[in-house]
Amino acid sequence: MKHDDEMILKEIQKNTQMGMTAIDTILDKIDNDDFSMTLSRQSLHYAELHNRALDRILREDGEGYRPNQLGDMVLKGSIHANTAFNISREHLAEMMIQESNRGITSMWKSLKHNGMAGDDTVELAKELVDFEEKSIERMKEFL
Repeated sequence: MKHDDEMILKEIQKNTQMGMTAIDTILDKIDNDDFSMTLSRQSLHYAELHNRALDRILREDGEGYRPNQLGDMVLKGSIHANTAFNISREHLAEMMIQESNRGITSMWKSLKHNGMAGDDTVELAKELVDFEEKSIERMKEFL
């Protein structure tokens, strides 16, 4: 497996893992069924993209992304701090939009820095970016 492919696939795994962690942390704070269902579906799609990236890495004897426990704790702590005084649907949707924007930015940076990646890898990365953009549009409905 080419280095550039592995780096992009790891970035896909990292972004989707962060998305799933953020959603899992936020779901306990939601009292709106529509919002909860939308986020649950989003988490399932993150898991599917994550597994596709991992499958590609493992098929070619690469090494997958290993989540950092400290990073997960910081993400969860940040979410809890940002929702300590405001757990409104609007605020949670805004937080998810911000997280999706960070994911889009990091994916584009990874694509730019790893320009020798194969078409399949780039296509999967762009699928994640497209999903994040659509997720932002869905979150706007809850603002």
